[in-house]
Amino acid sequence: MNDAVPIEEKPSEAPNRASGSSFYTAMRILPRVQRDAMFEIYSFCRLVDDVADSNAAPEEKKAQLAQWRKDIEAIYAGRPPTALRALAKTAQDFALRREDFLAVIDGMEMDAAADIRAPDWATLDLYCDRVASAVGRLSVRVFGMNEIDGSALAHHLGRALQLTNILRDIDEDAEIGRLYLPREALRNAGIISTDPMTVLANPMLGEACNTVMERAREHFREADAIMSRNPRRVVRAPRIMEQVYRVMLDGMAARGWVAPRTRISVSPLRLSWIAVQYAII
Repeated sequence: MNDAVPIEEKPSEAPNRASGSSFYTAMRILPRVQRDAMFEIYSFCRLVDDVADSNAAPEEKKAQLAQWRKDIEAIYAGRPPTALRALAKTAQDFALRREDFLAVIDGMEMDAAADIRAPDWATLDLYCDRVASAVGRLSVRVFGMNEIDGSALAHHLGRALQLTNILRDIDEDAEIGRLYLPREALRNAGIISTDPMTVLANPMLGEACNTVMERAREHFREADAIMSRNPRRVVRAPRIMEQVYRVMLDGMAARGWVAPRTRISVSPLRLSWIAVQYAII
């Protein structure tokens, strides 16, 4: 096992990784079996994300992620590592696909290989698919959505959430040398540089961010249409995530992009109110 996975991790530690997050609030309303499954998926995502975001050398990160690939392959070969037995059971119980777990690792490798700086839209979309929509494809199987709508929801809501994250975290990402804003949006705003701090100091930053914001809103609209035609019971959790992230996106739009930027978050009271609206089927 790689160093990113605690050797004796207990199943009860999975929800602890999510505690305090909007994800935790959304998943708490699910029935126990689904809730536990989602916490296992979340724990996996957090662990591989920790590898990508660590201070380890790129070669060490690559080795740790390669070990994760072996661990996922072992799960599907019927030989799960001790620390991943709960995740293996979740994968079996909900017919989760190996390629979706591997796609998440692929996304983390994009971060681990080198600092991402102003990717083109195609590369950014691929990144969003791997680190967010792939997680969605795992999740909708737990929620019990049908294949067509489940895949479509994962595609659109995953991208909407990830683009919102990118906008919310631009300052934090720049501090560690990353810039996820797409090259085309920057150039259309007259920004040629791809240096994160230089881009953030440009007075036209807001124009580039607004382009990304509109793309996120388009995905939210598509996701909303998909959820509207599905039973309330199977889309309660994604509805909560959608509402929380839309509040953040609206908050950023109202705040604007002039520095210094206050990081937008959703208050515990607002989060609880959103959850209450979907807690009852």
